[in-house]
Formats: sequence, structure tokens, C-alpha cells
Amino acid sequence: MALPDLQRELERRVAALGFEVVECRVGGSQRRPLIQLRIDRPGASTAGGGITVDECAAVSRALEPWLDAEAVGEGRYVLEVSSPGLERPLRRADEWRRFLGREVEVLVPSLNGRFRVRAVAVTDGAEAGGPAVELEFPKGVRRTLRLAEIKEARLAFDW
Repeated sequence: MALPDLQRELERRVAALGFEVVECRVGGSQRRPLIQLRIDRPGASTAGGGITVDECAAVSRALEPWLDAEAVGEGRYVLEVSSPGLERPLRRADEWRRFLGREVEVLVPSLNGRFRVRAVAVTDGAEAGGPAVELEFPKGVRRTLRLAEIKEARLAFDW
């Protein structure tokens, strides 16, 4: 099964179980793929949304028979299901909207750096070339960036 098809089907199956896929990574090798899923509750307003270890295990157990039947990695895959954690990644416009007002760590290659910012507003950006987010940088400087310009974004958490 092609990687995009695998990811779409995993997202569909996880959604049918009442969760959403926040992140799906497939690595490893063709003969022994490593499938890493981070799941959350749809619409959760806090990072991790309270996903329990038992829920992660239940999702894993529900996916394994399908992965076996599809012969993913000839049945020699490794499946890891976990919560997105406190430093949840943000990629889609709906995720940015959900966490407006929160501090976010962003990596922006065009600005040559990593910054801690606050998400202020999100636009669909049809006329601007795609969804965009208005970010408040330190010292109150605001800048609007297309999501495609942001290489990485995660909710910020002070340890």
C-alpha cells in the first residue's frame, strides 16, 4: 500500500474510533516499517486532551488486525500510538484556530530562526496563496505568515 493511502486509511480508522490523528510518521524500512501515530480527541482545547495509555493501547489493538490483513511490512511492522503531548505540533489552519492565544515555538527558514510567538489570528488565505496565521513576536511585533512558510510549529511549554 502506498504511503499516502496508508496514512489516509489510518486517519479514517482512528476517526471511526473517536480520535483524530495529530501526527502520522512512517519510517523504518520496507520490510519492517515503523508507524508512529499521535492521537488526540477531536476539538481538544488542551494539548494531549487527556489521552490515556489505555486509549492508546485500544487504538493500537484496533489497528493491528487491519495492518496484518494488509500485510504492511509483511506483518513485521512496529506500531506506536501515543498522545501528542504538551508540545503538540500545529500544522493545519484548524489546529492553529483551536490554540489561538497560546504561545507557540515556530521554525521559520525565511526569517532565519526559531521563535516563541503567540498565535493571534488565522485566515483561510485564498487570495494570499493558502492559509495564514498572524503571529505576535517578542516586543509586540506582529507578522502574518502563510502556514507553508512555517517549517515546524509546536505549542510552547515551560518546563
